[in-house]
Amino acid sequence: MKNLILMLAVLLGSVSFSFGQKIYSSDDKYNVDFKVYVTDDKYNCDLIVYKSDDKYNLGNNKGHWYFTDDKYNADKKIYFTDDKYNCDLIIYFTDDKYNTGWKNSSKKHLLY
Repeated sequence: MKNLILMLAVLLGSVSFSFGQKIYSSDDKYNVDFKVYVTDDKYNCDLIVYKSDDKYNLGNNKGHWYFTDDKYNADKKIYFTDDKYNCDLIIYFTDDKYNTGWKNSSKKHLLY
């Protein structure tokens, strides 16, 4: 019975972790998972991101982000920086939820 409960907990934890990107934007650059720079050039970014209003249908690391005010329920905590050369991820925001995705797949690990 303990093994079954443990297996369910691991399975449910991995499902909620792999589906969706609930993001918390922090003012503190030292207690985040990574630093993000926003560019106006979608051809020179790592990830094209769509800001979703729906936290339940976000996809699986495809660039659909839901910004939450609660850092404890976020999948990732980020800091927006003005320094392109001191960031971990360069993103471009799009208004088209079907035009998202990775341009630089070597950075995907940041959102897993």
